[in-house]
Amino acid sequence: MKLLKIYIDSFKGLSTEAWMLSIVMLINRSGSMVLPFLSVYMAEKLSFSIEQTGIVLSFYGVGAVFGSFIGGYLTDKLGEYRVQVTSLFLTGPIFLLIPFFSTVTELAIIIFIQSLVSEVFRPANSVAITKYAKPENLTRAFSLNRMAVNLGFSIGPALGGILSSISYNFLFITNFVALVLAGIFYVYFFRKRNKTINRGNVSRLKEEKTPTLKSPYLDGPFLAFCVFCTLFSICFFQFFSTLPLFYKEVAQLNKMEIGFLLGYSGFLIVMLEMLFVHLAEKRLTIAQTLFLGTVLCGASFAIIGFSFEVTALVLGMTILCFGEILVLPFLSTVTAIRSEGGNKGAYMGLNGITFSIAFIITPLIGTKIAYVLGFDILWMITAFLLFIAAIGLYYTTKLLVR
Repeated sequence: MKLLKIYIDSFKGLSTEAWMLSIVMLINRSGSMVLPFLSVYMAEKLSFSIEQTGIVLSFYGVGAVFGSFIGGYLTDKLGEYRVQVTSLFLTGPIFLLIPFFSTVTELAIIIFIQSLVSEVFRPANSVAITKYAKPENLTRAFSLNRMAVNLGFSIGPALGGILSSISYNFLFITNFVALVLAGIFYVYFFRKRNKTINRGNVSRLKEEKTPTLKSPYLDGPFLAFCVFCTLFSICFFQFFSTLPLFYKEVAQLNKMEIGFLLGYSGFLIVMLEMLFVHLAEKRLTIAQTLFLGTVLCGASFAIIGFSFEVTALVLGMTILCFGEILVLPFLSTVTAIRSEGGNKGAYMGLNGITFSIAFIITPLIGTKIAYVLGFDILWMITAFLLFIAAIGLYYTTKLLVR
C-alpha cells in the first residue's frame, strides 16, 4: 500500500499541458515500429548483409545529428510550437516513401531525410516540457513524457511484429497514420495555449534587459558531460540496431517474438518509471542516480554476453529497463538545469546530438564487431564501456548540478 501511495504521489503536481504533451507522444510512438524492425527488414526483405545494414542505419544517425542541431536553432528562433507541428506533419509522408527505395544508396538517402525531419522535433519537445512544467516537477515531467513514449513503444513493436509477418508495408503505413493523428491532436490542444504564453513572454521581455546567453558549445563542463552521454548512447542504442539482429541471428527468435520482447521493455518502463524516478529524487542525488542506472545497463549486456537462453534474454531486458529508467530522464534534467531561459533549444539540441551521434557510430561499429568477433564479445565490450560512462557521468554531473 505504501508503494502504491508513492506511485500515485509521483503524478501529483504535473500540469495539464505536461499530460497533453505526453498524449501526443503516446499517439506518435504507438506507430514507432519501423526503427526497431528496420535492420530485420533490410536483412530479410532486401537481403542486405550485416555490414550493409549497419551503413544504412548509420545514416539515420547522420540525419539525427543535423536534425537535432537545426531543431535546437529553430526552436530558439521560431518557438517550440511551430517546430513540432512542422516536424510531425512532414515526417509522416516520408515513411510512405521508404518502401520505394531498395538499394543501399537509395535507402541510406531516404533514411537520412526521414531522420533529419523527425529529429527536429526532439529539442522542441524537450523545451516544451520545460516551458509547461514547474521547476520542482521537471524530472517527473520528463518521465511522464518518456512513459508515454514507452507505452507507445510497447504497443508499436508488438503490433509491428504481427504486421511485419503479413507485410512490411503495414509498418510504414501505420507510422504515417500515427504521426498525422499526433499532429492533429497537438495543434488542437496547444494552438491557443501557445499564443497566450507567447504574449506573456513578449510583455516580460520588453520590461527586462535580455542577458548575454552562454553558448552550450563553449560550456566546458557541459561539453564533458555530453561526451559521456555520447558514450552511454553508443552502448545503449544497440537496442535499435544490433540487439534485434542478435535476437534474430543468434537467439533464433521470430519477428513476433522480437516484437513482444521489445514491447515488454516499453510496458515495464510504463509501469515502473514514475515510481522509481520519484524514489530516486527523494533518496539519491542526480549524479548517484546516473551512476547506478548506467552500471545496470552494463550488467544487462553482460548477461546476454554469457547466455542467449530465453530466461537470460528476459532478465537482461528487465535490468536494461531499470537502468534506462534511472538514466534517460535525468540526462534531460541536467541539460534543462544547465541551460538559460533564451537558449534552452540550443542546449537541448546539443544534448540531442549526443544521442544522434550514437545512431551513426553504433550500427557501424556494433555490426562490424558482431561480424568479426561475434555478439558475445560485442556485449562484453559494451558492458565495459558503460562502466566507464557511469564514472564519467557521475563526476561531470557533480560539476553541473550542485
